[in-house]
Amino acid sequence: MSQSPITCSAEIMGGTPVFAGTRVPVQTLIDYFEAGETIDDFLDGFPSVTREQVIAFLEEAKRRVVAAAS
Repeated sequence: MSQSPITCSAEIMGGTPVFAGTRVPVQTLIDYFEAGETIDDFLDGFPSVTREQVIAFLEEAKRRVVAAAS
């Protein structure tokens, strides 16, 4: 995915980070994971978000964590 899976704009959800092209906050995905839910559970609840966006977000988060630990 060449475009960022996440956007922030004061005009969309008051600047809350959301999945690009949606009004679904990234925090919602994290909340699903914290509750023991799966990616598929999240996608079932939020069909406007694509699997590719979720995977791209997780890969970017992993990259940042690994870089910060180095």
